[in-house]
Amino acid sequence: MKMDKSVAVLLCTYNGSKYIRKQLNSIISQTHQNWVIFASDDGSTDSTVEILQEYQRNYGEDKIVLLHGPGHGFAWNFISALELCGEKFDYYAFSDQDDEWMENKLSLALTQLENVQHQPAVYCGRTLLTDEKGATIGMSPLFDKTPSFRNALVQSIAGGNTMVLNKIARDIVIETPKWHEIISHDWWIYILITGCGGVVFYDPTPTIRYRQHQENIIGSNLTMFARIERIKKLMSGHFRRWNDKNLELLKPFESKLTLENVKILSSFDNKRNANIFSRISMIFEARLYRQTFCGNIALIVAIFFNKI
Repeated sequence: MKMDKSVAVLLCTYNGSKYIRKQLNSIISQTHQNWVIFASDDGSTDSTVEILQEYQRNYGEDKIVLLHGPGHGFAWNFISALELCGEKFDYYAFSDQDDEWMENKLSLALTQLENVQHQPAVYCGRTLLTDEKGATIGMSPLFDKTPSFRNALVQSIAGGNTMVLNKIARDIVIETPKWHEIISHDWWIYILITGCGGVVFYDPTPTIRYRQHQENIIGSNLTMFARIERIKKLMSGHFRRWNDKNLELLKPFESKLTLENVKILSSFDNKRNANIFSRISMIFEARLYRQTFCGNIALIVAIFFNKI
């Protein structure tokens, strides 16, 4: 029964005192109650740690565990917490400090993940977007194409704040070479788990309220302006550098990739830097794709102009 399954909730914090009580309360109010919060603070100078200590006193050290973040940025704070929380849990859920979970978030994630027993698996999905006061302002884009390695190499489809991993996936992710630069932990996990033959469940129904505010490290691409900015980054060379970093991180995992994904990776890695004819042939060999029509047009243009 999924109600018996244990969940490590990895709450990474940095100067999050403004909203962290709401997030803690939303985790505590989950319909699935077999959880332990591992709060990894990365050097807060506000009252974040004092709030965490208050909740630890109220709910007990067996339900809220405090960790010291590694001081290598938000992505490594999550992966460090994923390792430090230990291997005794069935599932591992990432949590940002300023969101709010809907009460059935963990239950819905576990219902999906329980269908996979012997493969790495990740649950993720859409988010309900709110303003600083918690009022709904929209939803993140809906993606309906099947999650896969072909997609993951060129696009991240869901925020880390929505992700829940099974233990097999967790054990793979914590092998990420320390302390290499990670562009985004959610994108990296999507690439790594699909590359290793894992299953990614993308939930079209939001299970978290994703707060949009000035302190957000990474915001939603809800507005047309934000989407245009992302396409500009793709064409300016940012995307090419991001791919360089992702491919560098993948090298130690090549023996874990499926045979099909090794071929896809080889075509992508070797031909993305080659002449125009090789780059065009890569489109047909690797069959990379993004989730939207406009995104695929931008991808083809980027390949043509050697921006990938």
